[in-house]
Amino acid sequence: MNGLRAHDVFNTERQDWRRGVEAALRYREREGDLQVPYDHTEGPYPLGRWLSDQRRTFRAGQMTGERAAELEELGIVWDTADAAFETNLAAARAYHRLHGTLAAARGAAILDIQVGQWLTNVRRPGGLGKDAVRAARRAAALAAIDEDWNPAARGWTVDWQRHYTYLTQLLAEGTRLKAITAGVTRHGEDIGRWLATQQRDWARLNAEQQARLGALGITPARVVRARQTPIKTSATFTSVRGAEAFQTGLQALTQYLEREGGGVPGRSHIEHHPDGSEHRTGVWLANQKARRDRLDHAQLQALAELGVDWAR
Repeated sequence: MNGLRAHDVFNTERQDWRRGVEAALRYREREGDLQVPYDHTEGPYPLGRWLSDQRRTFRAGQMTGERAAELEELGIVWDTADAAFETNLAAARAYHRLHGTLAAARGAAILDIQVGQWLTNVRRPGGLGKDAVRAARRAAALAAIDEDWNPAARGWTVDWQRHYTYLTQLLAEGTRLKAITAGVTRHGEDIGRWLATQQRDWARLNAEQQARLGALGITPARVVRARQTPIKTSATFTSVRGAEAFQTGLQALTQYLEREGGGVPGRSHIEHHPDGSEHRTGVWLANQKARRDRLDHAQLQALAELGVDWAR
C-alpha cells in the first residue's frame, strides 16, 4: 500500500513536470521568451508559479541536470534579476554587429531599446549591481562582446573609442590614411576631422592611445609656425600692399594647417582669425598658384614649407 502511494506520488510529480514544460513551451513559442509573470496562468496551468518553484529548486541544488538542461533549452533565466540585463545585452550585441563597437552615443537605440543610455548607466560606478559576483559576471558578458566596452577604464572617452573604431574600419576596408581628411564620415561621424585633431593634440593623448594610433601608421602633426617677420620680396612683387597681402595669406594658411593637421583648404574655404576678421584663404591660395611664375624664391619656399606641393 505504502509502495503504491509512493509510486502514485512519483507519477503525479512527473506528470506535473511534463505539464509545466509543455506550458512553458507554448508560452515561449507565442511570446519568444520565458519572462513569465508570477501570477500568469497558461490556460488553467499556473505557469508563473511553477517556474518560480523550479528556480527555487535549482538554487537549492535539488534539480537534476537533465531537467535543468531542458528548462535552459527553453530559455529560462534562473536569476530573474538578470532578465532585464539579458534583454539589454542582446540589444548591445545587435549594436556591436552593426557598428563593431559598444562605444555607443548616449542617444543610440536598436531593437527599440535605448542601448546608448543603458551602456552609459552600466559603466557608472555600481552600474552592474551591488553584488560583486553578479557584477563580475555581467562585466565579463560585456567584455565578451567588446573588450573596450568601458573606455574610461582605459583612460579615454566613449567618443574617442567610437571614432577610433570607425577609423580602423575605414583603413581595414582599404581607405588610404592620407585620404581620410575632414568630411570623410562613417555612421555620421566625421572621422577625418577627428583624426586631424588627434594628430594636432598628440601630446594630450595617453601612451596607450598613442600606441594604438601609431600601430595604424598615424604620427603627430608637424608643428608649423608662422614667420615672425615678413619675407623679403623681389622686384616682381615690390608693392608694400602686395607684400602685406601675401604675408596675411601665409599666416591664414599656417593657422589652418595648425588646426587641421595637414592638407590644403578648398577654394571656398574662409579662415576666421582670432580678432574676428575673415580671410578667403582658399581663393588666395588658388590665386598664388595661378601666378606662380611671378612669385619669388622666398615666397615659393615659404609655401613649400607649409606643404603646398605646387610651390616646390
